[in-house]
Amino acid sequence: MAEANMLDPVSVCADLVRFDTTNRGNGDSEGERDAAEYVAGLLTDAGLSPEIYESAPGRANVVARVAGSDPALPPLLVQGHLDVVPADAADWSVPPFSGEVRDGFLWGRGATDMKDFCAMVLSVVDTFAREGRRPRRDVVLAFVADEEDRGEYGAHWLVERHPSLFDGCAAAISESGGYTYHVPAADGRIVRIYPVGAAERGTAHLRLTARGRAGHGSRRNHENAVVRLVAALHRIATHQWPVHLTPAVRAFIEQTGKALDVEVDLSDVDGTLARLGPAASLVESTVRNSTTPTMLDAGYKVNVIPSVAQAQVDTRTLPGTEAELLATVDELLGPDVTREFVAHQGPVQAPVDSPWFDAMGAALRSQDPGAVVVPYCLGGGTDAKAFAKLGIDCYGFAPLWLPQGFHYRAMAHGVDERVPVEGLHFGTRVLDHLFSHC
Repeated sequence: MAEANMLDPVSVCADLVRFDTTNRGNGDSEGERDAAEYVAGLLTDAGLSPEIYESAPGRANVVARVAGSDPALPPLLVQGHLDVVPADAADWSVPPFSGEVRDGFLWGRGATDMKDFCAMVLSVVDTFAREGRRPRRDVVLAFVADEEDRGEYGAHWLVERHPSLFDGCAAAISESGGYTYHVPAADGRIVRIYPVGAAERGTAHLRLTARGRAGHGSRRNHENAVVRLVAALHRIATHQWPVHLTPAVRAFIEQTGKALDVEVDLSDVDGTLARLGPAASLVESTVRNSTTPTMLDAGYKVNVIPSVAQAQVDTRTLPGTEAELLATVDELLGPDVTREFVAHQGPVQAPVDSPWFDAMGAALRSQDPGAVVVPYCLGGGTDAKAFAKLGIDCYGFAPLWLPQGFHYRAMAHGVDERVPVEGLHFGTRVLDHLFSHC
């Protein structure tokens, strides 16, 4: 495939970055409609018939279908979001919405999360149209709004209001996987690990409420709501959740250990992770559930004991563990503190031993024959939680070549977010292979 004949993924990514699609949450966003119209225009130029679906004024989603050469095969869903988190220009080395190319990198908010993937997909679709090629199976494209909040105007809205758009889709690919992770082996080799997301922890954000007796701050009070809340938070924050290995995490540990030539002992997961070195950072947050206090709200005056104190806890659950976790949380809270959900979405899990995963591995190895492709579990969440409700196996696969020493995981939502130019070309070739052969 001649890259000179392609719609340049770097230029497309730069264009997308220049659309300020900041999502501040709670319905406060901008620019999504403009970005969606740009995407729809490129898809139209490629001979497709995209449709824009607005969930609210300005909250736009683009969906299109690329016909495959074998209509008997179930379609593949390729989904990415067009919104980004806020960026304070005063903190950046370059204006965050400039799309500037400098020192071999394209800089800007969304460069890795996830306008790079959207640009690569658009480039591949354009190339197929220019060369008169088709993917092996139908590919459903969805470029959505609102992923950086709760997806209520984007993926979740589409799934609830327009599920027929995704009829027949058996698998989906999107962000957070398929990138180069350079790891030193015990013998000094540098092993190129490519983690592919095959699971996500669930989200069970909790609001805790402690109630007590209001009173003067100078007097003894054994029913102090703040004291009750702080004690409950301490018990939750210091609780050691047990190891629970999902198939994705188990496979990651076993396969990565083999590639690095280190001993794997699943009866001592913490010891094994220590031997995996830097690779452990990819799974250390997903061998257990987590309950992390993040917000506090109590009182209005220093000499007044309030009758109510509240906190929020970022709770993440592995597949098959939520009921047990919540029962333990209730025990830790005690009788004077109650809980309620602020946000609640279940975990996601896709097969790690499947033709889809094999096809993604083959696509990566077509461009990097030394790639070690392993599954892993995302500690956070993506729009996969919406599409999984339709019975679609969702994978984190947004292929990207990264140079050694590049701190990719610090880019998303970080200052000076940027993506290597060569990485975009690499990922575009990988996606071309996947669409052609899977």
